[in-house]
Amino acid sequence: MTTAAVSLEDRIRRMTPVAAPPEQQAAVIALSRAMEGMIHPPKRHPPRCKLVGPKGEAIALPETVFYVLERVAELMARGNSVTVVPVGRELTTQQAADLLNVSRQYLVRLLDEKRIPFRKTGKHRRLRIEDVLAFKEQRDRDRRSKLRDLSRLTEELGGYDAELK
Repeated sequence: MTTAAVSLEDRIRRMTPVAAPPEQQAAVIALSRAMEGMIHPPKRHPPRCKLVGPKGEAIALPETVFYVLERVAELMARGNSVTVVPVGRELTTQQAADLLNVSRQYLVRLLDEKRIPFRKTGKHRRLRIEDVLAFKEQRDRDRRSKLRDLSRLTEELGGYDAELK
């Protein structure tokens, strides 16, 4: 296994968001379109797919795994990063900070402000993945709302054109 593959596998296992590198973007888009074509529009029969390994070995891909992979390919084709996180899992502060794309110190401040629930195991804090994702979703909703307010205010005040005159 190459160093890059080990590092990528490590990043995935640590739940660090992963995006397709530019040289793989076209292949990810093609994969996403192909997977979508396997199920849309005829959803009458679940797709029967196989995963083929590097030595030609094949194994049936369960329907649930296929749909998860389809969603991952769709998101990566749009240029998004993805993270695979088991539900019910507890995270360290560093894992939670990585998931939120903030520093660990900032995350600890959020915990001290009781903005995200956590429990202590000895000296260490543990966060439920559901709580971290709920915080992230609310934070993103708040950001979008404030951006809409700012855009509306900019339009009401004449926008950027007022300064060009």
